[in-house]
Amino acid sequence: MVVTNLLLIAGTGNKSGKTTLACRVIEQFRDSGIVAIKITPHFHETTPGLNLIVSKPGYSVYEETNDRTNKDTSRMLKAGAGRVYFAKTTDNELINAFSEIMKLIPEGTPVVCESPALRHYVKPGLFIIMKSDNSNNKNINELLSLPHVMIHLDDLPVMDTFSINFDGRKWIYI
Repeated sequence: MVVTNLLLIAGTGNKSGKTTLACRVIEQFRDSGIVAIKITPHFHETTPGLNLIVSKPGYSVYEETNDRTNKDTSRMLKAGAGRVYFAKTTDNELINAFSEIMKLIPEGTPVVCESPALRHYVKPGLFIIMKSDNSNNKNINELLSLPHVMIHLDDLPVMDTFSINFDGRKWIYI
């Protein structure tokens, strides 16, 4: 499945800058109605402000409404996303959870998503892998040949995110 209005961000481990990059892109495109998505395989407790939209065997989809926590979805909302969706899903149901979310988003809306596993099912307009010295994501190795851009965490503070652009239908890196 090709989704050109999707900017997909993965990382080589925890604290690699995935959410920081997503928030910087959201801030840059906040006037466009950008939508943010966070997909995780971890079925931990939800925080106040996550409103359940869909619950099916293998996945749950929520909308974030609270911009006052330190959770990634809350940070994305605070950065200016028009809507933020959070999915907890097994690998087998990941594409179904993503499809449920995409039904809620108007066609052509810019979307930024944090999920390495989604790249196994979807070809995004732009795929970025954030690298850090804390490489603890063993599942990322097979994706290392696929990104359009690789950014090291140390480069993020000085990176010009204006090289990431949305042309009205797809993400591009210039």
